[in-house]
Amino acid sequence: MKWSEISIHTTNEAIEPISNILHEAGASGVVIEDPKELTKERIDKFGEIYQLDPDDYPDTGVIVKAYISVNSFLGETVDGIKQAISNLVTFDIDIGKNKVEISEVNEEEWATAWKKYYNPVKISSTFTIVPTWEDYTPVSSDELIIELDPGMAFGTGTHPTTVMCIQALERTVKEGDRVIDVGTGSGVLSIASALLKAGQIRALDLDDVAVTAARQNIELNGVSNQVSVQQGNLLNEQTEQAEVIVANILAEVIMLFVDDAYKLVKPGGTFITSGIIQQKKQLVKEGLISSGFEIEEVVTMEDWVAIIAKKPLEAQAGE
Repeated sequence: MKWSEISIHTTNEAIEPISNILHEAGASGVVIEDPKELTKERIDKFGEIYQLDPDDYPDTGVIVKAYISVNSFLGETVDGIKQAISNLVTFDIDIGKNKVEISEVNEEEWATAWKKYYNPVKISSTFTIVPTWEDYTPVSSDELIIELDPGMAFGTGTHPTTVMCIQALERTVKEGDRVIDVGTGSGVLSIASALLKAGQIRALDLDDVAVTAARQNIELNGVSNQVSVQQGNLLNEQTEQAEVIVANILAEVIMLFVDDAYKLVKPGGTFITSGIIQQKKQLVKEGLISSGFEIEEVVTMEDWVAIIAKKPLEAQAGE
C-alpha cells in the first residue's frame, strides 16, 4: 500500500489542533518534530533515556507529519486539511509558517519511520508510557504501566498537556473515586485513573473513531471493568456527579462547559483542565472562578498550562 506523508511546518501552539485535524482526515499516525527536544535540559529524574538526531528536526517552529493512504480522494482530503488549518487563526491560534508539503512513502517505510520516535517514557514517579510493540520491565514494584498504540493517531501520551494531567490525577484521585474524562481521545487519562484505583470512570468523546480507539486501549490495559466509554458532546446529557473531572482539550472548548463541570463535580471535588496555551491561562482561570471554582494550583510545562480547581466543600450538591 502507498501512503502520502503530509508535513506541516507550524508552531507549538498549533500542534494539538492540527493533530486533531489530521486525525479527523483519516491519518494513520502522527509524528511531531520539535527542535526544543534537542536543547532541553533533562534531569534524569525518572530514568528517561534520549537519543536524538538533529537532522530529524527543523531549525525553527515544529513539523507535524501525518500519513494518509493514497486514493482517488487524496487531493480533496489534502485541500480540506489545508483549509481547516488556515481556519485555526479565527481561534487566535498562531499557525506559524503553515508550510504544507506532500510526499509518497511505502507502507514499510512509514511503519519504521514513525515508530523510531516512540519509546518507553517514564513521565512521573509512578507512571511509564510504553508502546505496545516494546518489551519493558518495570524498575520498581509500584511503577504503573500504560500501554498505548499511537498508530491510531492520538499521540504517544507524552505531550506536556497529557503529562500534567496524569501528574495532577496522581495527586487527586483517591481509591473508589468517580472520574469523568472529557474528550478522552486515546483514553490515556481514563486508564491512568483506573490504575490509580478510581472506582468508576466515564470516558467521553464526540468522535466515534476516538471512542473506538479508547475502548481498544482500555481493553489492552485491562481496565474495561472500571471504564465506560461513551460518545457524547462534552458534558451534555451527563447527570451523575463525580469527585474528579479531567479535560485535556483547547481552552476555547473548556470555556464551553465550565458551568456544567461545576454542577457535576461533587462539593470538595476537583476539575483538572489542560491543553491551555499561556495566552489563554487567564481566560480559563477567570471562567473557572466565575463558575464558582477555587483555583488550587496552576502548573506549567514548556508552553502549556494545566489548572487544578476545587469546588468548595460547602457548595450545595447539584449547584
